[in-house]
Amino acid sequence: MGELGILIKSLRKAAGLSQSQLAQRHGMSRATISGIENNTVPEIGIRKVAAILEGLGYELTAIPMRRRKTLDELKSGNVHD
Repeated sequence: MGELGILIKSLRKAAGLSQSQLAQRHGMSRATISGIENNTVPEIGIRKVAAILEGLGYELTAIPMRRRKTLDELKSGNVHD
């Protein structure tokens, strides 16, 4: 979640908002926003993250990660698939 916190902080600053202003917009405490940005919140719900991002003009999406090929796949010659 560290990268997410850095992203949220960057987007918040680009929008010219303080942590307090962003928190107030989403019914959260400033401490929660700070914790998200600094990766000190042990858990945060996906809905909160989505709401924060949407409020900053972005949407939360999931993109499949590319998996590494197995040794058998590499041996079979399909290296560029």
